[in-house]
Amino acid sequence: MKTLKCDLCDATASADTFEQWMQALMPHYKEAHADVMNDPTKTKEDGERWMKENRVRFEAAPED
Repeated sequence: MKTLKCDLCDATASADTFEQWMQALMPHYKEAHADVMNDPTKTKEDGERWMKENRVRFEAAPED
């Protein structure tokens, strides 16, 4: 299992896979970063870039 901080603050989520980590982080993101989630200027490419960058962060994180 890996524990990784949110990319926007110090909140953390733990999971065995990147997909599980994303799901674990989602409630936090929706509450604490609703402005980012609802930003109409964000494109599909922005979302894909977020996924790629955060997958790399997750994969590089040490196991708990």
